[in-house]
Amino acid sequence: MGTPISIDDAAAALQVSPQYTRRLCRQKTLKADRIGNTWAVDAESVAHYKTRAGHAVAEDHPAYFDTAGSVDKPVALSFFSGAMGLDQGIEKAGFDIRLACEFDKYCRETILLNRPNTALLGDIHAYSASQIVEAAQLGTASVDLMVGGPPCQAFSTAGKRKAFNDDRGNAFLAFINLAIELQPRYLVIENVRGLLSCPMDHRPHNQRGPGFPDLSLDEMKGGALNFVLCLLKKAGYACTFNLYNAANFGTPQTRERVIIICSRDGNPAPFLQPTHAQEGTHGLPRWKTFREAVAGLKTHTHLHFPEKRLKYYRHLQAGQNWRALPTAMQQEALGKSFFSGGGKTGFLRRLSWDKPAPTLVTHPAMPATDLAHPEENRPLSIEEYKRLQEFPDSWQLAGPLVQQYKQVGNAVPASLGYAVGKLIKDLLDNQATAPPDDFKFSRYRETSHYEWRQAFERQQKVAQPTLSLF
Repeated sequence: MGTPISIDDAAAALQVSPQYTRRLCRQKTLKADRIGNTWAVDAESVAHYKTRAGHAVAEDHPAYFDTAGSVDKPVALSFFSGAMGLDQGIEKAGFDIRLACEFDKYCRETILLNRPNTALLGDIHAYSASQIVEAAQLGTASVDLMVGGPPCQAFSTAGKRKAFNDDRGNAFLAFINLAIELQPRYLVIENVRGLLSCPMDHRPHNQRGPGFPDLSLDEMKGGALNFVLCLLKKAGYACTFNLYNAANFGTPQTRERVIIICSRDGNPAPFLQPTHAQEGTHGLPRWKTFREAVAGLKTHTHLHFPEKRLKYYRHLQAGQNWRALPTAMQQEALGKSFFSGGGKTGFLRRLSWDKPAPTLVTHPAMPATDLAHPEENRPLSIEEYKRLQEFPDSWQLAGPLVQQYKQVGNAVPASLGYAVGKLIKDLLDNQATAPPDDFKFSRYRETSHYEWRQAFERQQKVAQPTLSLF
């Protein structure tokens, strides 16, 4: 063996816990000699393990936790954890995130860098409920909260709307089935607005109307969500949901997500409690702005716009997009897209200083979804991305820059996560309160479970039912 180092030094070099480092030694993943109750670890072996793929290797491992420090905290299990944006908010509300389940290798590395003691699992299809309980080191403890944002592409209006006929949709059902088996006191599901309208089975538009059978319940708008709600109701859960704009909870970004809260005791949960309002109504402060979010940032790591786009950005000021260009330049800048429908608001878009940022995307320099700095001729930096999604500046992101943007762009803002966690914590403590009845959570209609159910029942009157309503 080469130069020996201690377990603590090896753990620091790998940026993992000493417990995890000992496990690597026992498995002989690291070259090490057992000396009494400790290990002497080969420094070269540590260096090779750390850099063999150019980054730390995030392998499945159980939870390592201080029993004394965790005993008073309710336990949460996280699935489809991503870079842990939602989880950070739930942690802040007082939960012990005992387990993270994530398949993407760069997200797994990010989880390992920042939460090395949290159990880490991969593909949700590969684990039974008993294996999850074992990995989370739950013993006889119950699961207070199970939370996850299943892959949204199967439900997104920008995709093919395949719902559960898509592998990602099947991951959604795997999540629901695990929840039904694990029986957490509360289950939280986060997803895109498209979930509200996505059918379970999509019928092509050229096969609808006169001469074709009426749509079945599965083929109606919202059929996929109805199927999930039926499964959960049968398992004894009461479910409430709404479409929430994260800006109403203190996020400096107008990002809308469906949050479904499911209660094992059968009592419907109230809506989330807002902390901000667009116009400062209900005695709340106004939405946070881009300027507030990025104040004090001095370091910026970012992608670059090609020169053919920079020539147009030099004509634009904060808050403007391609429509502010001279008419002749507009057509030149957009090319064939100039003649297409839609608002095209993402083309050549500079952010405003004194408004929240628009919804962050997974790449800030794509032609139709640009996210440019209000004044500088560049895309938003990864540091600005982190601030807008409310990641701590100290939060480490694994992988190349484009993968870092993707991780942060896909995350749930921490303030929205905190609002979710606080409501669940208040429900556990029998202290939950309802928000004002007239608070407008989003710009869309029929997005709460009350309105959504009424709209779905109206459709049912002309459908051939194949599933019961929840």
